[in-house]
Amino acid sequence: MSPLWTAREIAQAVDGTVHGEFEAAGVAFDSREIGPGDLFVALKGEATDGRLYVDKAFAAGAAGALVGDEAAGPHVRVADTAKALDDLGRAARQRNGGRIVGVTGSAGKTGTKEALYAALDRGAPGRAHRSVKSYNNHTGVPLSLARMPRGAKFGIFEMGMNHAGELAALTRLVRPHVAIVTTIAPAHRAFFASDADIADAKAEIFQGLEPGGIAIIPHDSPHRDRLVAAARPFAGRIVTFGLGEGADVRASYVVQGPRGGSMVTAQFGERLVSFTVAQPGAHWVANALAVLAAVDAVDGDLALAGLALGELGGLKGRGERHRIAVGGGAALLIDESYNANPASMAATLEVLRDEKVAGRRIAVLGAMRELGEDSDDFHAALADTLEGALVDYAILVGDEMGALAKALGGQVKMAHVPDATAAIPLARAAIGPGDAMLVKGSNSIGLAALVEALAGGKD
Repeated sequence: MSPLWTAREIAQAVDGTVHGEFEAAGVAFDSREIGPGDLFVALKGEATDGRLYVDKAFAAGAAGALVGDEAAGPHVRVADTAKALDDLGRAARQRNGGRIVGVTGSAGKTGTKEALYAALDRGAPGRAHRSVKSYNNHTGVPLSLARMPRGAKFGIFEMGMNHAGELAALTRLVRPHVAIVTTIAPAHRAFFASDADIADAKAEIFQGLEPGGIAIIPHDSPHRDRLVAAARPFAGRIVTFGLGEGADVRASYVVQGPRGGSMVTAQFGERLVSFTVAQPGAHWVANALAVLAAVDAVDGDLALAGLALGELGGLKGRGERHRIAVGGGAALLIDESYNANPASMAATLEVLRDEKVAGRRIAVLGAMRELGEDSDDFHAALADTLEGALVDYAILVGDEMGALAKALGGQVKMAHVPDATAAIPLARAAIGPGDAMLVKGSNSIGLAALVEALAGGKD
């Protein structure tokens, strides 16, 4: 196999100088993630400086480093390592002849990206590449590009933002042939005056489309027409997906599957495609429609994509399910601890409502962050949703959840605690045999620790 990068290729891409020949099999900017044969990019961040970890990276097996100063090992030296990472990502994109898909949205980005990767990899095993984790910002996107093998047939890249202008820069690095917006919701409202402004910022993804590229847009969104108008100057074709009449890719039949997912029949013009979505919830039906629209757009195999969707497991922090032993029996723990906004909260509470349980429905809900001056209203508005989800007991975590606690009154039995540490003993005491517990909140609340405590047996 040819290497991902040689020292000479790196130097040419980033306008650097080679100090010791090497070949790199991978790329990382976190010394804790370095594997044998990787290139370590010594970025200077707000809290730390990557050059302090160059020796640690070499000790972990790095083949070489991309640095701004001298290093005690093979390296390429540049004036600015952040710019060099962008340039390396740009060079990786330039040399690749595959089909590239960009994914953004207020919710569902990572799940859609992972589902699309599974669908395309099923049809071209080993030849699909995607950004890992949620590497979707100004450092994660070029890193994910730099990791893309030169012979990849498909590349899927998640792009996020919390300020206007950020996606425009990212999408011009990625240069997608297909750009997906999953949904528009009031995430990061602290930085935007309205949801319409969020839609405009998400629509920046279309600005990087390759000539003749395809824009994939949520038909059922109240911002559909705004997104279509933003895409029109850049897209050769616009495809809408959803459940409503008039969607180009439309779910004409949806029924809950025997194991909690959905059985779907989707209409693509004159074509009908029937498939199963392993993950439960209406939001996953919408994600699946976007995935199939993208697979069709890059000439992938729809039949194999449908099989992949039927086998897709839950992602850590984004729907992963645990059967945990409690009180001589078992309970279901649904891990949605990675992130939360009003739309995703409502969607996952619907999933909890639809669970067939012998015991109780318990919701551990962490605060939704970055909602700005309307934060109290957004939190309080969850009261009816929580009651409608047939929740028997709610543990509300974080100061912002005080507005929901007040709005609930006596509608739902609940406890309100300041942090995840305080929530752990309450959750452990509450869950019993036959129960289903949903854990959902912004990542900064730290509810992943609660999931680990219950599913991993740790305090």
